[in-house]
Amino acid sequence: MVATSQPLAAQAGLDILKKGGNAIDAAIATAACLTVVEPTSNGIGGDAFALVWVKGDLHGLNASGFAPKNISIDKLKEAGYDEIPETGWAPVTVPGLPSAWAALSKRFGKLPLTEVLKPAIDYAENGYPLSRTLARVWKQEYRRFKQLLDGEEFESWFETFAPNGRAPEIGEVWASPGHASTLRSIAETNAESFYRDELAEKIAKFSKEHNGYLTADDLAEYYPEWVDPINVNYRGYDVWEIPPNGQGLVALQALNILEGFDFPVKDSVDTYHKQIEAMKLAFADGGKYIADSRYMSQDINGLLSKEYAAQRRRLIGEEALMPEAGKPPKGGTVYLATADSEGNMVSYIQSNYIEFGSGLVVPGTGISLQNRGHSFSFDPNHDNALEPRKRPYHTIIPGFLTKDNVAVGPFGVMGGFMQPQGHLQVVMNKIDFDLNPQASLDAPRWKWVEGKTVELEHSVPNHIALALKDRGHDVRIALEPYSFGRGQIIWRDPETGVLTGGTEHRTDGIVAAW
Repeated sequence: MVATSQPLAAQAGLDILKKGGNAIDAAIATAACLTVVEPTSNGIGGDAFALVWVKGDLHGLNASGFAPKNISIDKLKEAGYDEIPETGWAPVTVPGLPSAWAALSKRFGKLPLTEVLKPAIDYAENGYPLSRTLARVWKQEYRRFKQLLDGEEFESWFETFAPNGRAPEIGEVWASPGHASTLRSIAETNAESFYRDELAEKIAKFSKEHNGYLTADDLAEYYPEWVDPINVNYRGYDVWEIPPNGQGLVALQALNILEGFDFPVKDSVDTYHKQIEAMKLAFADGGKYIADSRYMSQDINGLLSKEYAAQRRRLIGEEALMPEAGKPPKGGTVYLATADSEGNMVSYIQSNYIEFGSGLVVPGTGISLQNRGHSFSFDPNHDNALEPRKRPYHTIIPGFLTKDNVAVGPFGVMGGFMQPQGHLQVVMNKIDFDLNPQASLDAPRWKWVEGKTVELEHSVPNHIALALKDRGHDVRIALEPYSFGRGQIIWRDPETGVLTGGTEHRTDGIVAAW
């Protein structure tokens, strides 16, 4: 089974399974295809994370890139910046995404990358018709970039993604030959060309020509990192996330807080209120403490301790609160899920951060460089302060659920700072309210924004919205479903091995099964 936000990508992963590949091969094929068929949300120049269940063990992969060696807060201030911008070279970090494909393939894959990347190469070379949601977002971003991007360095973005002087329309076929050539080179060299050969030279040359900070040395010295996933036990289930620099810690901390409450009814103001309050408290800590794990001033175990959760839980009353970070004891992205007949399962996510990323595309390659550095802090005293060779706070997070050391399955909700909020809601839909994967994703969502402000989907019952307002929440009803994240879920029945999948109705998603 393959579940993701774009039907062509899901089918590509399924085709690889039919050819004898495993869930890891299918995840790579789907991910590569998504860089072509959903370039508004991710690209070859982005980052990736994965949770991989193989033979009874869960493995974590952090393929997020670090800041260039030649960048610093002082250098950006000298260049006239008073914050890290969304576009241009300042927010560009080393792309980790190609390294993720190579690392996953080398350690767990059955088929060579040359076979696994074929579907993506085919769509890039021959084109595909744009789906509805994709075309809408593409047009929005084209209009934004048309107003925002000014300079020779951005010309390649328009040549690649607006070849007719506009964004492609729904049903219009778009292709990217340069993208196909890059994918072929990555496949043939197991991504070595991207970091230490011809593609690296093109990226470094483009950066140097336009006074960018990224160099050949930054690329050559980058490798992804296998990490131990972190978890909390929530009502008998173990909920797993990637450790910082990812924000999965926020979801786990909020679940820890909520475990001390009972939730007999899903659609009640008390359920919504306590979920929102717990998430606010977790985000307050996340915003202060989450960074590259080497730079965090607080111990992860302390933040996830039951004692600290109890301390934070006591702050939740009947009224909406203004969130502040506590003192723990010391101690716009694509998501996909795959599973195979051997029991392997993958939770995988990759992104360029804010929609198309930095607005920079390496000429002739289709490589759209991410703007992940925008999430660094400009405060030199902050844990997440911009520093050379440091990874930034990361919004993209894959999730995984186990019970009694047996895999339940992968889940994820993409969408910036909505992601831990989506994780919390779908996990509780499963565990507290016994909803199946599709119902868990279809349920109305809320999103905490800042302070006491919370956005609700228009499908949230009006009486709940009014009751939340009475409790002091600044309630806003949002009409755009895209802003509430786009999720995928695959659960495996531990007795029969039967897979049950759910896909997001808020985008063009599909569950492909065989």
